[in-house]
Amino acid sequence: MQKVLHRTKRSRGFTLIEIMVVVVIMGVLAALVVPKLLSRTGESKIAAAKVDISTIMQALKLYKLDNQRFPTTEQGLQALITKPTAGPAANGWKEGGYLEKMPKDPWGNPYQMLSPGVKGEVDVFSYGADGQPGGTGDDADIGSWDI
Repeated sequence: MQKVLHRTKRSRGFTLIEIMVVVVIMGVLAALVVPKLLSRTGESKIAAAKVDISTIMQALKLYKLDNQRFPTTEQGLQALITKPTAGPAANGWKEGGYLEKMPKDPWGNPYQMLSPGVKGEVDVFSYGADGQPGGTGDDADIGSWDI
């Protein structure tokens, strides 16, 4: 005769106390980490705006190499996407443009340009989180002069 071996497998789940301890630990970690992450959100948006402005400035420099001048304020940054039809002629304008598309700043607003600029030959800038000139902290203007 064959002996039948019965293995008793004891399945055990988590107790309520173990689950509550894990939830408390997660709450403590969230209380410590979330405020630090939220304070970095503004910093990361400012850094992203600086990268965008740097990219736009490089495209403007290429435009100037091809056309012997920066686009005027009236022609705007759109001159990097499509050949300007008004204002000074852009006879050396590169087919396909200098940027695929014009990015918006991290707060969803269009970047601004002054040519000639106040702080340089050409100024590219974002008005910051509030979308208004001036401001401090996250609301401060970020421009080509910051790069």
